[in-house]
Amino acid sequence: MAVMKKKGKKEVPAISTASLPDVIFMLLFFFMVSTTMRDQELLVRYRLPEATEIQKLEKKNLVSYINIGEPVPHMQAKYGTATQIQLNDAFRTAKDIGDFIAAEREQLNEADRAQMTTSIKADQFTKMGIITDVKQELRRANALKISYAAIEKQATNN
Repeated sequence: MAVMKKKGKKEVPAISTASLPDVIFMLLFFFMVSTTMRDQELLVRYRLPEATEIQKLEKKNLVSYINIGEPVPHMQAKYGTATQIQLNDAFRTAKDIGDFIAAEREQLNEADRAQMTTSIKADQFTKMGIITDVKQELRRANALKISYAAIEKQATNN
């Protein structure tokens, strides 16, 4: 039998990084596809009222949001601290709600238009007069499915 001799020290080969760009691209693509973007920037701040009977909305793509509350701090220099109505990304008046609802309906399929819901997210201290004005304009626009956003009331142990 022959004895084999080791000739010199052998080094470990370097790790191949040729597939690294492919892996990074796949991760980037995954996060781009799975991430949802915020539809609109919130220009008002509100604290939702508490409620005991709460239901989640099933089809959120059929929901149009009307935000009502005090402007966020960086918008208060221009609009003050009075309660404002936000439709999409701008402050509007109650009179603009009819056009807003018409534009939202146009974006939906013909079959889904009857199921469109308008969600009012109003601060718990908003005057009822503003809410009534919004509801009257929704009635004129024939947007009769309305939901009011609220948080679940915590049970108290008394």
